[in-house]
This record gives sequence, C-alpha cells and structure tokens, in this order.
Amino acid sequence: MSNAMAVYACCVVVLFFKMLAISCYQGYYRLRYLVFINAEDAAVFGRVAQPAERPEVERATQAWRNDLESIPMFVALGGLAVSLEAYAAVTVWLCLVFTLARVLHTVTYLAGKQPWRTLSYGVGTLCLIVLAGLVISRVVVGWPT
Repeated sequence: MSNAMAVYACCVVVLFFKMLAISCYQGYYRLRYLVFINAEDAAVFGRVAQPAERPEVERATQAWRNDLESIPMFVALGGLAVSLEAYAAVTVWLCLVFTLARVLHTVTYLAGKQPWRTLSYGVGTLCLIVLAGLVISRVVVGWPT
C-alpha cells in the first residue's frame, strides 16, 4: 500500500470518528437534560416531546450538516487522487490539512468561535479545490506523477 493511501485511509477514519463524536455530543445533551423532540424518545424517559431541540443539539446538527457538504467530496476526490496516483506528496498534505481543518471547524463551530470557524472552513474548501485540480490534471494531462 502506498504512503498516500495509508494517509488517506487514516484521514477518512479520523473524519468518521469526528462525525461520531458530534452524534455523541448531541446524545449527551439530550440525555443530560432529558429533552427530546420525538414523542417515542421522550416517552422512554416519561417525558413529553418538546417543540425544539436544545441549542447545543441544534448547533451540533448544523456542524453535522456542514460535514455532509464537504466530507463526501473529500472521500471522493481524495480517493480519486490516490487511486490515480496524482502527485503523492501534495495529495498526502492535502488530506492531512483537510482533516485538521474539518476537526478545527467542528470544534470552533460547537464553541461559536469566529473567525476561526470560517477560516477552517475556507482551508478545507481550498484543499478540495486543489484535490479536484490534481485529479483533473492527472486525467486530462497525465501529470503530475
């Protein structure tokens, strides 16, 4: 297995655990305050369903949705870059930087910290654009190798 594939695979796993952590964060706040919007969930704890989520849960939901806008693109573009053997050193760095940017985005999103949330989002998006460029350059021009 190539170094690029190993790094890419580790990054995908880190992103999986990051998204799992968001789910656990939501569950923690639901259980801590016993606030549920689904009647069947509330009934398990002898509660009445609430009309809205707690603010912490809603914020985590927004972070989760943002992940769904970018992480699938990373999985596709990173996987293509690795499988097409596009410039390996650049691919490795892009995978690492994207993963770090997404972790920082989640932390700053949950904490409500600007401008860091926007900066980390921008860095991640830039990584996706460069990955797309690597894939296209490898397919169309046949470089870099």
